[in-house]
Amino acid sequence: MKKTILTAASLALSAGMAFAGSHSVVRMGTEGAYPPWNFINDAGEVDGFERELGDELCARAELNCEWVTNEWDSIIPNLVSGNYDTIIAGMSITDERDEVIDFTQNYTLPDPSSYLAMSMDVDVMGGVIAAQANTIQAAFIAERGWTLVEFPTPEETIAAVKNGEADAVLADKSYLAPFADEDPDLMFLEKEELIGGGVGMGIRESDGELKAKFDAAIQSMKDDGSLNALIEKWEIGETF
Repeated sequence: MKKTILTAASLALSAGMAFAGSHSVVRMGTEGAYPPWNFINDAGEVDGFERELGDELCARAELNCEWVTNEWDSIIPNLVSGNYDTIIAGMSITDERDEVIDFTQNYTLPDPSSYLAMSMDVDVMGGVIAAQANTIQAAFIAERGWTLVEFPTPEETIAAVKNGEADAVLADKSYLAPFADEDPDLMFLEKEELIGGGVGMGIRESDGELKAKFDAAIQSMKDDGSLNALIEKWEIGETF
């Protein structure tokens, strides 16, 4: 599925070219379903680490931005085809994705990927592992030849473990931690994986000027310590 989506994005590249250039409004595309990175709050608005980060980056880059939500499965094709101008959705920087879109410099270091299960005795190499489709975790499991079951949303991966459809779920530890804290039947396995090159903003390859503006804004937040402060506030991983 991942290769299919990236191929579709490549075919849409020429369509996306028409949207390159100056931006009176920069549309910030996110999933809105991956707390604490991004989620929809009780007021129906995009919230979380990436909402706060994105608003600050737009302010520093002197850009007028608005937020758009999109399902994860089609988030790259819809960027390329021009439905929004950036992806800011906990997307790890990978070589495969970088063949289709550009990335800014990373705004987080790689977040450990953890296994959440209902027993500490789960054998991840011999069991059934759930992951959200088109994620670095799904690719990691598939590349090793382990038994993978994919779901469109992260919530469904948790449900698969609880209903016995999967033995464990592999996802960002920062996403899984609240579930482990709130449900005594769920527990982290000791094994963790370090996958990907950190998280960055996805931008169309034709939008080099926009990429440069966000790169500069991210660097300025690294330099003055405000990015580390946000990372600590939202508890999403290691600081720079």
